[in-house]
Amino acid sequence: MLGPVLLAASRSDAIRRIVSAAPVTRPVVDRFVAGERLDESMAAVRSLDQRGLEVTLDHLGEDITDPAEALRTRDAYLALAEALKEQGLGARAEMSVKLSAFGQALAGGHDLALANVTPVVEAAAEAGTTVTLDMEDHTTVDSTLAILAELRKTFPQTGAVLQSYLFRTEDDCHALAGEGSRVRLVKGAYKEPASVAYQDKREVDLAYVRCLKILMAGKGYPMVGSHDPRMVAIAQELGRRYGRKLDEYEFQMLYGIREAEQERLVADGHRMRVYIPYGTDWYGYFMRRLAERPANLTFFLRSLATRG
Repeated sequence: MLGPVLLAASRSDAIRRIVSAAPVTRPVVDRFVAGERLDESMAAVRSLDQRGLEVTLDHLGEDITDPAEALRTRDAYLALAEALKEQGLGARAEMSVKLSAFGQALAGGHDLALANVTPVVEAAAEAGTTVTLDMEDHTTVDSTLAILAELRKTFPQTGAVLQSYLFRTEDDCHALAGEGSRVRLVKGAYKEPASVAYQDKREVDLAYVRCLKILMAGKGYPMVGSHDPRMVAIAQELGRRYGRKLDEYEFQMLYGIREAEQERLVADGHRMRVYIPYGTDWYGYFMRRLAERPANLTFFLRSLATRG
């Protein structure tokens, strides 16, 4: 019941001001966000790397309102690629981008987003790493996959995210299960209408397993984006069933969530990649994390009660 309320709060400037001003907010946000500055995010990368964890970095910012903001996003990612190159971390850290932050929703947004993200993908390749295109709400899927197809003509290692709760995703999995394709499969976190997405958690889970079977049976590289212990176990079983070596797929989890499980998977020989967000525009991301898991909200409210 609280999920839709928190998602609505993530778009409220008034609630943003209240939450940002609360003295206990920053310590809680620090659990999920690696910092506001690039150097803070790089420190987090080095710390996780020392523990055998790989990462993907997300410079926070979406729902932009003008092309100048899209250029600032581009420049932030170019600075990130340069930092990864200088510090020799390209083999351990990749980048995740939301095309909305590159101008996808603006007038002429498809072409604008492609023009802005292309130099980022080029810079990532020079740094020895790659880019994964995060998926947003269902209205952006066709544009995002078209941009992916264009980028992969020159940079075939460019990855994509698919969301199992959308009815269309099994077909998209078939289309992206080919040689060299990299797909992060998640359940989906946006509020979608019943006309395009499963609403029942059990149906979403079943769809996730069906999609995961397609990706594991294919010739691409599946990236299992889930904190659900059942999905982790199912992914391991499907990996064995389809004869995949442990380095032929990977798990991905969010920064600050299920850290012990992340380290357990590494100890068992799996590739484990941590999704690290950073930047000043942390509020929307933070509120969506609270909406996704009641435990996160409990953690925050307990902090408010004990610190405030």
